[in-house]
Amino acid sequence: MKVSQARPRSRRVLDQSLLVLGTTTLAAGLGAMTLAPGLSAASSHREAPLIAGDPRADNTDVYAFTSPDKSDTVTMVANWIPMEEPNGGPNFYAFGDDLRYNIKIDNTGDGNADVTYSWRFRSSYRDDANQFLYNTGQVTSLNDPDLNFRQVYDLVVTTGGKSRTVLRGVPAAPSRTGQASMPDYAALRKQATFGLPGGGKTYTGQAEDPFFADLRVFDLLYGGDLSERGQDTLAGYNVNTIALQVPKKQLALKGNSSRNPVIGVWSTTDRAGVTVADSRDKKGKGGAKQWKQVSRLGNPLVNEVVVPLKFKDAFNTLNPSQDRTVQPVVDKVYDPILPKLIQQVYGIPAPATPRNDLAEIYLTGICKACGPIKADLNAHRLNKDATLRKIVPAEELRLNMAVPPTARPQRLGVLAGD
Repeated sequence: MKVSQARPRSRRVLDQSLLVLGTTTLAAGLGAMTLAPGLSAASSHREAPLIAGDPRADNTDVYAFTSPDKSDTVTMVANWIPMEEPNGGPNFYAFGDDLRYNIKIDNTGDGNADVTYSWRFRSSYRDDANQFLYNTGQVTSLNDPDLNFRQVYDLVVTTGGKSRTVLRGVPAAPSRTGQASMPDYAALRKQATFGLPGGGKTYTGQAEDPFFADLRVFDLLYGGDLSERGQDTLAGYNVNTIALQVPKKQLALKGNSSRNPVIGVWSTTDRAGVTVADSRDKKGKGGAKQWKQVSRLGNPLVNEVVVPLKFKDAFNTLNPSQDRTVQPVVDKVYDPILPKLIQQVYGIPAPATPRNDLAEIYLTGICKACGPIKADLNAHRLNKDATLRKIVPAEELRLNMAVPPTARPQRLGVLAGD
């Protein structure tokens, strides 16, 4: 990963930048490609009306893959705050103190998190009475006295309903304010990477947005003229990143990644609120902090392109276990909007419905018994200790931890015979 500096944004081209899909789970790349052959996959930036006005809570992408550098671990990356302009001073970009950032793992297939990693941030200034700068001199370490603004966080892991704090008060990497202020930003990022009890490590801070997206696609799908397609709108912009690498056994059903290699992954953002109770109620909990989920992301494209406008905000509040209960959204998986738009703009006939292939990609995972794709890839049904009656259709980014990484991935995945 790298961080964009203040400079003219590069214009990456489609064939180069789609290689980033090789580091996502295969289902994500396949799902995006299956919707519309020839169109690049739009990332989940500003995907719903309410979250578009709440960028600190807006999760943009989730990635999950077997770690190329340590094959007995899984790396998960979740990004927040879309379209961070490197010249974003004087305040630059911070995680929200009133937010809880989560990466969730479902290893049973019931649409509920069996393992949750949660980050809570706290912000402070060394001097906010006599300074306006983010940093007052050259910053060479995370505890440098010239770093005026700083954030620390606690990392909590919840399994089986029990939570434990595994890191407390450790610093996040600051926003990169420029070459004059932070001449060796790589060193700061290295200092912001911390080991975890039981193995693994985590990083929080800025990174250049790795997702390729030509957002002009939302201009009526290029308006029938594809001559300007394939430009990376996100090139040169940053995001706030939480990266986590943990042993597979900590994620797998019954701790056995050989028998049970499939997991579902998604990220969420919770906002803290306060409840109001009647003072006459002796058992009331007035003033107690409550958390409300305001953003959610598994596979790319789902909320932008599959979910109709009317239900986008509601989708961000749902747990995957609830997905199958929202029939208007389920209907749009089987009969999606995008192929009809392509037919309208380009005259290319929409595929026949129901789209059982999309339901397999988004809701059940891919397996020979699941649907028409006929490949055992990433469905929870493939776990040997799975209880089939508990598995429900749910939108999650699914990863088969038994599939090794490759240096030369096929960008179309299963469609390319990979």
